Formats: sequence, structure tokens, C-alpha cells
Amino acid sequence: MPRLNGDLKKPPGKIERLPKDKLLVSRGEVAHLLSISARSVDYLVATKRLSARRIGTRVLIPMEEVRRFSRSDHPESMAG
Repeated sequence: MPRLNGDLKKPPGKIERLPKDKLLVSRGEVAHLLSISARSVDYLVATKRLSARRIGTRVLIPMEEVRRFSRSDHPESMAG
């Protein structure tokens, strides 16, 4: 039953964590962190330049893998 003073219960909000606090990040987060497109992240995963974990239908990349990738140069083209 709604309360008269408008004090309705709200569902809990999402807790946003910084990627450095996470073990696994989504392809969108990886794209943002590396300043590339999500499609480029898909290509890097498909060509095994980034390893990924699949949990159900989600593709997640370990943060350590993102750090490893960002520490080196990649002069080659993204598309073959």
C-alpha cells in the first residue's frame, strides 16, 4: 500500500565499480578503456590477442588481460 507522504520504497540502485576494482569487464568497458570500438574488441578476442571468458551469453575480459594489452605497442592494423 503506498504511503501518503510519497515515501515509496525505491529499488536499490546499481553499484558502479571502477574497472580497476573488477576482475572481469565487458567488451564495452574494454573499448572505453582502450579508446577503441566494441567491434575492435570483438576482433581482438576473435584473433586471440585478448583472451576472454564466457559466462552464459556474456563475453568478459579479465582486467589483467586489458592491462597486459595496453602495456605493449600494436603497430599492426586491426582489420586483416
